[in-house]
Amino acid sequence: MSELNNEVRFGKIAIDKGFITMEQMLYAIETQVKENIAFGTHRKIGMILMQEGHITIAQIEEVLEVLDDR
Repeated sequence: MSELNNEVRFGKIAIDKGFITMEQMLYAIETQVKENIAFGTHRKIGMILMQEGHITIAQIEEVLEVLDDR
């Protein structure tokens, strides 16, 4: 499965669990794309959300556990 697909699934699970809002996810995607274009870097969606204070490490781990179970 592609990395983009995993990131979209990460966002959907985080939203479904009530950890983040759709607006926060869209902001993280926009930030990721802008950084990719401007700097050639790729921060994971979860890292962007965590660094912005929208999600905790424990919540990221919970989402990743769900992804691993699928």
